[in-house]
Amino acid sequence: MIPVESELNVLGAQLEECGTDPVTGFFRDGCCSTGPEDLGSHTVCAVMTTEFLAHQASVGNDLGTPRPEFGFAGLAPGDRWCVVAARWLQAYHAGVAAPVVLASTHRRALDTIPLTVLREHAVDVPADPSSLA
Repeated sequence: MIPVESELNVLGAQLEECGTDPVTGFFRDGCCSTGPEDLGSHTVCAVMTTEFLAHQASVGNDLGTPRPEFGFAGLAPGDRWCVVAARWLQAYHAGVAAPVVLASTHRRALDTIPLTVLREHAVDVPADPSSLA
């Protein structure tokens, strides 16, 4: 079965899971899936860093503080999270872009961020890690 456009990643393949600890995604399904309800375009699978989290807090997007009323424990460096494409691009321009998992980044992110820019921060591991030797 060929995946529908809405479930493709930026590489044109099936969108892969971003993270389940904590569970991420606009739909809280572990994937950076999107739809008409996702007005912010939570489509970039980013690996949190101290610098990215600090930058986001400084621009009013505090991802590190727990919000129990929303079932949100807060993020820490190393967590994978589906971030808003425009927020990731904002951090990129500030020099603090978080690493990106391309296989888990939704194709709709390309509406905001060029693939070349995402590739600069890619941390994907190939299916056969021995190719890294």
